[in-house]
Amino acid sequence: MPTGTTPDFSNVLATIDAQRDETLADLLRLIAQPSISAQDIGVRECAALELELLQKAGLEPRLLETSGHPMVYAEWLNVPGKPTVLFYGHYDVQPSDPLDLWYSPPFEPEIRDGRIYGRGVADNKAQHFSHIAAIRAWLTATGSLPVNVKVLLEGEEEVGSPHLDEAVAHYSDLLTADLVYTSDGPVTDVRYPEISFGVRGLLYIELRATGPNRDLHSGHWGGVSPNPIWTMVRALNTMLDDQNRILVDGFYDNVKEPTPGARAAMDALPFDVSEAIGRIGLTEMAPPADLPYADRIMAQPTLNIAGFTGGYGGPGSKTIIPSKATVKIDMRLVPDQHPDEIWEKVSVHIAKHAPDVEIVRLDGGMVPSYTPVEHPLAEVVRDAIEVGFGARPIDIPLVGGSLPDAAWTKTLGLPSFLVSYGDPAQANHSPNESYAVDRIRKGVVTSAALLDGLART
Repeated sequence: MPTGTTPDFSNVLATIDAQRDETLADLLRLIAQPSISAQDIGVRECAALELELLQKAGLEPRLLETSGHPMVYAEWLNVPGKPTVLFYGHYDVQPSDPLDLWYSPPFEPEIRDGRIYGRGVADNKAQHFSHIAAIRAWLTATGSLPVNVKVLLEGEEEVGSPHLDEAVAHYSDLLTADLVYTSDGPVTDVRYPEISFGVRGLLYIELRATGPNRDLHSGHWGGVSPNPIWTMVRALNTMLDDQNRILVDGFYDNVKEPTPGARAAMDALPFDVSEAIGRIGLTEMAPPADLPYADRIMAQPTLNIAGFTGGYGGPGSKTIIPSKATVKIDMRLVPDQHPDEIWEKVSVHIAKHAPDVEIVRLDGGMVPSYTPVEHPLAEVVRDAIEVGFGARPIDIPLVGGSLPDAAWTKTLGLPSFLVSYGDPAQANHSPNESYAVDRIRKGVVTSAALLDGLART
């Protein structure tokens, strides 16, 4: 029996192993059900299957309607006075294109060389199903759960969770808990399990510059007609200096120093930066040279040009003055910044420095989220990960990407912990998405150990 676990937990571990084939069969069935939210393919059918699997596990499930695709909710609340954990995941998946790059059909899951291949297996079906399998094992082994459990599965995560915050606010009384626990994404290095405490926020905008009403001959009109690409270049030059410092007034007003616990975790990260950047063909990081890798991802906002369109880009030459230029920009935000605040500041900046450039907000953005590394429940999560994966996890104060985690920390005011059960080889969003079979048991055991540990808090 793992150190620090209850006697019942030994029976739960034995049940997890006894249910291994059933767990795998149910997971393969779930993967085989398409649920492409962007194309509205199979989403409600997958929600119905999730309801069936949750009921089979011993929970009381139902659909929660939203302004978009439905959420799937289930609960088991039979131990008053004990903590309540809310497991979050998503049942929708990315489109499968390009299909010709798949070695096996994306919705006909196949096991090869110790990995399950299929769209959505890693992102996020195998990971959230690990929680369901853990709950089923507890109820089968003991007839009860040691704590109260809620499960919420979203159907729109892969299209940016446009209705999650609204739905969470609407169902806030139903979703009360002591913590939110999410398993999604891969770890950075299979040697090190991870616990992440937050995510950066996101604002996405488009800049549009226009010139003549059609492309012009550059000999006939050069020096007469303004070139919108040059207009755009001059606008961009006002936004970022050569050390990658964002020049928008007030952009850094709400950027705070990491907490002592977060700073210690950042400094202790075991990753080899040279190896990491070498894998993407680089020999050095972008300026400033003295800014540590962890600070770039976890403590600083960014302003990134995601796309620049304008003029002729085909083979050979074409001497024109283009009629328009477009730039897409994403900004990653750190805790205490807000997409609305940054939108206002960037809008003022463009109006001042590039009045001929139109600025358009492309989505609502995502609010950054952070749970302190020092939170007392973090130790319970760390212990559960060590039981499941056999190693003490490393603390990741902030993930560089963006997830709708603020629905929990801001809207509900709950601590939220992200524990990735996947590995770096899983190829989220790409052809031949996969998940290591041996990580299924590790994930299920981790989720089961979490319930055990919470019961002793």
